[in-house]
Amino acid sequence: MELEQLKQLAVIAQTGTLQAAADQLHLSQSALSRSLRRLEDDLGRPLFDRTRNSMQINDAGRLALEHAQLILAEEQRLRDDFDALSKRTRTVRVASVAPAPTWRLSTIILEQHPTTIIEPDVIDERTVESRLLNGTCDFAVLPRQPRLPTLRSLPLLTEELYANVPIGHVLYDRDELTFAELDGHSFLVYGGIGFWREVHERMLPFAQFVTQPDRTIFLQQVRTSDLLTFTTNAPENTSGHESRKAIPITNPEAHVTFWLCMRNDAPEHVQALFTLIQQASV
Repeated sequence: MELEQLKQLAVIAQTGTLQAAADQLHLSQSALSRSLRRLEDDLGRPLFDRTRNSMQINDAGRLALEHAQLILAEEQRLRDDFDALSKRTRTVRVASVAPAPTWRLSTIILEQHPTTIIEPDVIDERTVESRLLNGTCDFAVLPRQPRLPTLRSLPLLTEELYANVPIGHVLYDRDELTFAELDGHSFLVYGGIGFWREVHERMLPFAQFVTQPDRTIFLQQVRTSDLLTFTTNAPENTSGHESRKAIPITNPEAHVTFWLCMRNDAPEHVQALFTLIQQASV
């Protein structure tokens, strides 16, 4: 007995005739008839009552069909489960406090595993920690190294914050700046900067922020706005522009090392990626 024969039985019962079933299965009627006969021989009983011009499923056929449908449903579940497993092993869920570390992570992983699906989520630090501990992310990116024995971590990226100053601005000729000197000015900021937004608000209590949630529109506005913006030294950061000057901010809060974290009991494919990232970061 073959799985294909059970599929054929189901189609014959559904369509009602050998010819219709053969057309649906892209087989000749004679080939389908021979396959059905072999199934009946294997089971030891005819599954259809045949006359010159018709065939009707009988009690044995209905019993065989009932079991065939159960087997075919199990086969489909098996395929679905394997598809889901394949997707899980190709999908990496990253919870991060900032976008730049996820750009760095994606670059490293996709260079070696271009079919990997990376699902980044830039969220607040407490939620990142929670997702790391409850296992709802594969990797977490934090602005500090966690000190738990159940976790592995490595420094992924050191990001430095710059004031992105347009030509003609009163601060344009400066070589470096402090948050105190920037406080009170107006800034155009991208809404998806995560961790850095908390730094801005804490260190610049008297500044005004115009937030643009769409990164494409934000980058367009950087070209035309006379507001201050921020940029960083992350290689993937494209928020600079030739009409602006990136001026380093000297405060310690403007220099952050982001740590990539993983649970010790992470799946094997996640641990393999962690090793790959570790080697690339040396």
